[in-house]
Amino acid sequence: MSLVRLANICAHLQNVSTARLKQTCIPQTKAYLEVCLALQRHGFISSITRGTVTAPDKIYTPTTKQNVSGRRLWLEMKYRDNEKVLSQMKLISKPSKKIMMTVRDLKDVIEGKKAGEIAPLNVGEVLLVQTSLGVMDALEAVEKGVGGLALCRVN
Repeated sequence: MSLVRLANICAHLQNVSTARLKQTCIPQTKAYLEVCLALQRHGFISSITRGTVTAPDKIYTPTTKQNVSGRRLWLEMKYRDNEKVLSQMKLISKPSKKIMMTVRDLKDVIEGKKAGEIAPLNVGEVLLVQTSLGVMDALEAVEKGVGGLALCRVN
């Protein structure tokens, strides 16, 4: 996964949430889909739909070599009592400095201890990690006993 592009996605979703837009689209890749599914599991976005640059698909359209560049993931943003649910989405690992975390490091961050340069998680905050099993939050990674690349913090 390109961390530069993930940084753009983080900034984009944060800006969309601040602007209180109902929907937005991002490029369709397997890595972005995994990040979005993790965000949906934790209640930061309402739904994910595949589509084109102009609109979400009403009928399923498979991705082919001819249309791959125009495929997008359409995300429906979530708001509660007219307040944004996704208030901040900040990249942790940078292209120049990738931060790998062991299971012990992840456990420390979850339990409220600092692990290296990573501050402990606050209430309602999620740490997304890219592991050999895909993108998951820190708690899932600890439960499955895998460490990985710290991607971003979301609250």
